[in-house]
Amino acid sequence: MPRIAYVNGRYVAHAEASVHIEDRGYQFADGVYEVCEVARGFIVDMPRHLARLNRSLTELSIDWPITRGVLPLVMREVVRRNHVIDGLVYVQVTRGVASREFFFPPAGTKPSLVVTAKKADPAAAAKRAESGIRVITVPENRWDRVDIKSVGLLPNVLAKQKAKEAGAQEAWFVDVDGTVKEGGSSNAWIITGDGVLVTRPAEHGILRGITRTTLFDVAAKLGLKIEERGFSVAEAKAAREVFISSATTIAMPVVAIDGAAVANGHPGSITVSLRQAFFDVAEKSPA
Repeated sequence: MPRIAYVNGRYVAHAEASVHIEDRGYQFADGVYEVCEVARGFIVDMPRHLARLNRSLTELSIDWPITRGVLPLVMREVVRRNHVIDGLVYVQVTRGVASREFFFPPAGTKPSLVVTAKKADPAAAAKRAESGIRVITVPENRWDRVDIKSVGLLPNVLAKQKAKEAGAQEAWFVDVDGTVKEGGSSNAWIITGDGVLVTRPAEHGILRGITRTTLFDVAAKLGLKIEERGFSVAEAKAAREVFISSATTIAMPVVAIDGAAVANGHPGSITVSLRQAFFDVAEKSPA
């Protein structure tokens, strides 16, 4: 069981309660992470997040740092100690601490685990959703394995900073053919004139978002049709509605792309309905 310590105003689960200078996550971005929403005292979609964490670890040949069944207990304890009712819980696993060599460290090197949680204001998120957000587009410049939730996020950092400087809240990566891939920290969606939800297939080229997956269940409950296909920036600008999805935004309306208003420049009713129904449909684990 990792140690839980009070660090910089927050309880953090970590074997050493600090990051070693030779941790491979710090030196090589050799690690993965997950972020779960905490809402109304529940950790949302935790089994799906842990399944994706297992996939990321497997793809990078990183062992579980603790028994898989114990991690939910650690997550709940960190959420409890931080008194988080609404917010998020963050899990990070790296290949561990070893002398700086590009090769994998010797067998038996223990992976490093960090779990922390922080509060968020659901009223502020709801207010943001009432007005919607703005996105910009940037050329795709990331590595090919974005299906792995790696901590190597420098292109995402630069893209989101560019969005901030442009007065936007998200950046969409766009292929050379003009097809939208995904956001710096979200999946991208459009809604066609006849009310069909469209999002890029997640087999390759994007991260299979957990919120994205749950929104398929939400759409089914609401009787909405989904098409998994690519769409262009031009199609997005002409769409009936546009939104992004992630654990921290759920379904967040997009009202402008590269400065051009989407539809009437206000959040659409279908996106609002998806957002309102999400919590009831998502799997909820007591925190």
